[in-house]
Amino acid sequence: MSFSFKKLLLGTTMLSMSLMATQSYAEDTIKVGVLHSLSGTMAISETTLKDTMLMLIEQQNKKGGLLGKKLEAVVVDPASDWPLFAEKTRELISKKKVDAIFGCWTSVSRKSVLPVIEELNGLMFYPVQYEGEESSRNIFYTGAAPNQQAIPAVNYLMDEIGVKRWVLAGTDYVYPRTTNKILKAYLLSKGVAEKDIMVNYTPFGHSDWQNIVSDIKKFGSTGKKTAVVSTINGDANVPFYKELGNQGLSSEDIPVIAFSVGEEELSGMDTKPLVGHLAAWNYFMSVENKQNEEFIKAWHKFIKDKKRVTNDPMEAHVIGFNMWVKAVEKAGTTDTDKVIDAMIGVEVPNLTGGTAKMLKNHHITKPVLIGEIQEDGQFDVVWQTEKEVAGDAWSDFLEGSKDLISDWTAPIKCGNYNTKEKKCLATAK
Repeated sequence: MSFSFKKLLLGTTMLSMSLMATQSYAEDTIKVGVLHSLSGTMAISETTLKDTMLMLIEQQNKKGGLLGKKLEAVVVDPASDWPLFAEKTRELISKKKVDAIFGCWTSVSRKSVLPVIEELNGLMFYPVQYEGEESSRNIFYTGAAPNQQAIPAVNYLMDEIGVKRWVLAGTDYVYPRTTNKILKAYLLSKGVAEKDIMVNYTPFGHSDWQNIVSDIKKFGSTGKKTAVVSTINGDANVPFYKELGNQGLSSEDIPVIAFSVGEEELSGMDTKPLVGHLAAWNYFMSVENKQNEEFIKAWHKFIKDKKRVTNDPMEAHVIGFNMWVKAVEKAGTTDTDKVIDAMIGVEVPNLTGGTAKMLKNHHITKPVLIGEIQEDGQFDVVWQTEKEVAGDAWSDFLEGSKDLISDWTAPIKCGNYNTKEKKCLATAK
């Protein structure tokens, strides 16, 4: 055998062994898909959630991983492009072979992902407040349903501030439209006149707010206390709040309560004209307790920037990730069907001093907090529920929904079960 042939044979053998080792390593990891926009209009909110997942995975690996294996993050960028969310989901499950996906922000991205995650029997944790009216066997909703954010926020404005006229302002997509449909039905049930409700929608990334804010100002000039309930999403919030300041609309004149503006969004704004405006969430960075203090400390250490803030969807990822870890340990496997069954009833600490529990409808228990924007971009909690509120997948105020429940345990095993007709309106898996 010639020397050159021996070298070639040795090199081929070493390459083969290297590939086998790489394949063996890949099989020895549990892959976690991270599906968040790192570019486009939603990057302002979603990039931090990607970083949060990387921190949680790193922390779990330092604890020894999961089922004796290391966790491996598989990060993709759907780039605020809703159809691309579906493509990236298919890639994560079919090609990357991830065992769970943590991702999405907007409801339109989640709606894009939903048929793919169900078709491929994947597993996803969705960390953002949403409009409800959905319960998939393959999705766990760790953000707020309307009864855990929107309805309590309206009650606060009614009872504590005496609001009589309502501006429902949102970005033009699924979440704001459905949430405002629920809120309008709720307001009408409370005796609010149709003429005292103004609804307005703008596209993603909308920047010219002069005429809209002028209309809001005019609507609020009748002598009745007026408030804006905002489901404006993404970077459009920056020019919206700026225009409120430009036209001299303070929180005392027409308060805004937002469902999609948290600490992360405020960190990129001039907060002086925003002081006193409100947000409804289930967590604020300003909450004082040991659990939250340790989380903030760990976040700053991981991100290497003490100025970086924490926010509600980050907490939802913490809760969802910790629940998934417990469910996998309980099931003894990452098998989707077994983990889904193991998830029900799992309890983990939240960051507000209480406990989050996974319910039969794949929603969780959460406290509701109303925060007032401070000049430093933080929130002063001015109101909160006495205990955690159970997430409701279906609204009690919409025809066609109020008779529905979701229960993914036997014998029902259905996401939209009609309690009057005693039947499932969709095929249960």
